Amino acid sequence: MNKTTLATQALLEEEAEALTRKAIELAKAGNPVALRLCLQRLLPPPPKDRTVNFTLPKQEGTYYLFNAIRAILEAVAQGEITPGEGQTVTTILETYLKGVRRIGSYLNSQCR
Repeated sequence: MNKTTLATQALLEEEAEALTRKAIELAKAGNPVALRLCLQRLLPPPPKDRTVNFTLPKQEGTYYLFNAIRAILEAVAQGEITPGEGQTVTTILETYLKGVRRIGSYLNSQCR
Protein backbone atom coordinates (compact mmCIF):
# COMPACT_ATOMS: atom_id res chain seq x y z
CA MET A 1 0.00 0.00 0.00
CA ASN A 2 1.15 3.53 -0.63
CA LYS A 3 1.64 6.22 2.03
CA THR A 4 -1.63 8.00 1.25
CA THR A 5 -3.65 4.82 1.70
CA LEU A 6 -1.92 4.02 4.99
CA ALA A 7 -2.48 7.55 6.30
CA THR A 8 -6.15 7.48 5.28
CA GLN A 9 -6.67 4.10 6.96
CA ALA A 10 -5.05 5.40 10.16
CA LEU A 11 -7.36 8.43 10.22
CA LEU A 12 -10.44 6.34 9.54
CA GLU A 13 -9.55 3.84 12.26
CA GLU A 14 -9.38 6.67 14.80
CA GLU A 15 -12.80 7.96 13.74
CA ALA A 16 -14.51 4.66 12.93
CA GLU A 17 -16.93 4.77 15.86
CA ALA A 18 -17.93 8.40 15.28
CA LEU A 19 -18.34 7.84 11.53
CA THR A 20 -20.45 4.74 12.12
CA ARG A 21 -22.69 6.62 14.55
CA LYS A 22 -23.09 9.49 12.07
CA ALA A 23 -23.94 7.13 9.20
CA ILE A 24 -26.61 5.47 11.35
CA GLU A 25 -28.04 8.85 12.36
CA LEU A 26 -28.19 9.97 8.73
CA ALA A 27 -29.79 6.67 7.69
CA LYS A 28 -32.43 7.02 10.41
CA ALA A 29 -33.09 10.57 9.22
CA GLY A 30 -33.85 9.22 5.75
CA ASN A 31 -30.59 9.84 3.91
CA PRO A 32 -30.73 7.23 1.10
CA VAL A 33 -26.95 6.99 0.63
CA ALA A 34 -26.34 6.46 4.35
CA LEU A 35 -29.20 3.97 4.51
CA ARG A 36 -27.78 1.97 1.60
CA LEU A 37 -24.32 2.03 3.20
CA CYS A 38 -25.66 0.73 6.50
CA LEU A 39 -27.76 -1.99 4.86
CA GLN A 40 -24.83 -3.11 2.70
CA ARG A 41 -22.81 -3.67 5.87
CA LEU A 42 -25.62 -5.50 7.67
CA LEU A 43 -26.96 -7.76 4.92
CA PRO A 44 -24.99 -10.53 3.25
CA PRO A 45 -24.40 -10.12 -0.48
CA PRO A 46 -27.06 -11.77 -2.63
CA PRO A 47 -26.13 -15.16 -4.04
CA LYS A 48 -24.82 -15.15 -7.60
CA ASP A 49 -26.97 -18.14 -8.47
CA ARG A 50 -30.34 -19.20 -7.23
CA THR A 51 -32.40 -22.32 -7.69
CA VAL A 52 -34.46 -22.13 -10.87
CA ASN A 53 -37.96 -23.45 -10.24
CA PHE A 54 -40.17 -24.25 -13.19
CA THR A 55 -41.54 -27.42 -14.77
CA LEU A 56 -39.74 -29.16 -17.62
CA PRO A 57 -41.57 -31.81 -19.65
CA LYS A 58 -40.82 -35.47 -18.98
CA GLN A 59 -37.71 -36.82 -20.68
CA GLU A 60 -39.53 -38.92 -23.26
CA GLY A 61 -39.24 -39.26 -27.00
CA THR A 62 -37.16 -37.73 -29.74
CA TYR A 63 -38.52 -34.23 -29.28
CA TYR A 64 -37.75 -33.93 -25.57
CA LEU A 65 -35.10 -31.24 -26.09
CA PHE A 66 -37.41 -29.16 -28.29
CA ASN A 67 -40.20 -29.41 -25.72
CA ALA A 68 -37.79 -28.53 -22.91
CA ILE A 69 -36.50 -25.44 -24.74
CA ARG A 70 -40.08 -24.38 -25.49
CA ALA A 71 -40.87 -24.70 -21.75
CA ILE A 72 -37.81 -22.56 -20.95
CA LEU A 73 -38.87 -19.89 -23.47
CA GLU A 74 -42.38 -19.86 -22.01
CA ALA A 75 -40.99 -19.52 -18.47
CA VAL A 76 -38.85 -16.57 -19.58
CA ALA A 77 -41.78 -14.97 -21.43
CA GLN A 78 -44.03 -15.31 -18.37
CA GLY A 79 -41.38 -13.89 -16.04
CA GLU A 80 -40.99 -17.12 -14.06
CA ILE A 81 -37.24 -17.10 -14.74
CA THR A 82 -34.86 -14.46 -16.08
CA PRO A 83 -33.40 -14.63 -19.60
CA GLY A 84 -29.99 -15.39 -18.02
CA GLU A 85 -31.45 -18.29 -16.06
CA GLY A 86 -33.13 -19.55 -19.22
CA GLN A 87 -29.80 -19.43 -21.05
CA THR A 88 -28.11 -21.34 -18.24
CA VAL A 89 -30.73 -24.10 -18.22
CA THR A 90 -30.60 -24.32 -22.03
CA THR A 91 -26.81 -24.72 -21.87
CA ILE A 92 -27.22 -27.51 -19.31
CA LEU A 93 -29.69 -29.28 -21.63
CA GLU A 94 -27.32 -28.90 -24.59
CA THR A 95 -24.50 -30.40 -22.53
CA TYR A 96 -26.78 -33.27 -21.55
CA LEU A 97 -27.64 -33.87 -25.21
CA LYS A 98 -23.95 -33.90 -26.20
CA GLY A 99 -23.29 -36.48 -23.49
CA VAL A 100 -26.15 -38.67 -24.69
CA ARG A 101 -24.86 -38.46 -28.27
CA ARG A 102 -21.33 -39.40 -27.21
CA ILE A 103 -22.57 -42.38 -25.23
CA GLY A 104 -24.72 -43.42 -28.20
CA SER A 105 -21.76 -43.13 -30.58
CA TYR A 106 -19.59 -45.14 -28.23
CA LEU A 107 -22.19 -47.87 -27.83
CA ASN A 108 -22.75 -48.02 -31.59
CA SER A 109 -19.01 -48.41 -32.22
CA GLN A 110 -18.83 -51.26 -29.69
CA CYS A 111 -21.68 -53.14 -31.39
CA ARG A 112 -19.95 -53.28 -34.79
